[in-house]
Amino acid sequence: MKVVIPGGTGHLGRVLSRSLVGRGHEVVVLTRREAEPEPGVRHVRWDGRGAGKWTHEIDGGDVVLNLAGRSVNCRYTQANLREMWNSRIDSARVVGGAIERAAHPPRVWLQMSTATIYAHRHDAPNDETTGVIGGDEPGVPAYWAYSVDIARAWEREQRLADTPHTRKVALRTAMVMSPEPGGAFEMLLRLTRLGLGGPVAGGRQYMSWIHEADLVRVIDFLIACDDVSGPVNLAAPEPLPYRDFLRELRAAARVPFGLPATRWMAAIGAFALRSDPELLLKSRRVVPGRLLDAGFEFDHPEWRAAAVDLVGRTRSPLRTVS
Repeated sequence: MKVVIPGGTGHLGRVLSRSLVGRGHEVVVLTRREAEPEPGVRHVRWDGRGAGKWTHEIDGGDVVLNLAGRSVNCRYTQANLREMWNSRIDSARVVGGAIERAAHPPRVWLQMSTATIYAHRHDAPNDETTGVIGGDEPGVPAYWAYSVDIARAWEREQRLADTPHTRKVALRTAMVMSPEPGGAFEMLLRLTRLGLGGPVAGGRQYMSWIHEADLVRVIDFLIACDDVSGPVNLAAPEPLPYRDFLRELRAAARVPFGLPATRWMAAIGAFALRSDPELLLKSRRVVPGRLLDAGFEFDHPEWRAAAVDLVGRTRSPLRTVS
């Protein structure tokens, strides 16, 4: 297959490109800036806002996997929120336009989205059918609604694109756990080894996650599964409270203790890490209803075993995903 990956130079893009190339597929990454060479990957410049020569890569391609968007691991200033909005909505719009105009459109368009679209809740899990979309739940900071608004607008751009010959899937992705440098797991493990891996604000908030190996397998599954379209939750089937998530990570890393943090301590820590406390405090209880119904089987459904695997792979010089 020829797979075109807008925004594929980031953490997830590297993981997925390496896997696709390793299985003999042609990979074209659309990038806004000069990118470091990757074996088997061809980089093509685009601006993520308007049509250009890059659209020829989509015309005749088999799959578009749009990962473009500014990282959410930042302080939620007005400037950063604006960039998060523009980078996601603009790129989805121009990718949709390129597919609309293609003489030979790709057969599937996988569009990155986020599990953050669901409400902050502890009482029940969110699947694609019964899940509660966030944005107006009581008792949470008002600015958390902005992340939900971005997610809804992101998916709306894909949904409105007139692409009758291209199947569309919105990837509502939970936090991806990977030993690849620069990802969330690396940061969590570093904090744990520093003795800071205790519960945050009581630790009742749920953590939804997916192992990188299952992420790769889900992408393959969704490319091949012609009867699945629309929103799909990319999350392991067993989310767990943050306190339990960190306890299992401490056990896997053989760290005997983790200092707890209050809400205000989490805010200070997030500021120091140039991140936002929403990433720690929002309860993301998400389950993969449609994947399970479609017959997908997770290799890493439980966090305890996944944590042991990931910690072990951080000690290994080989970090490949097949």
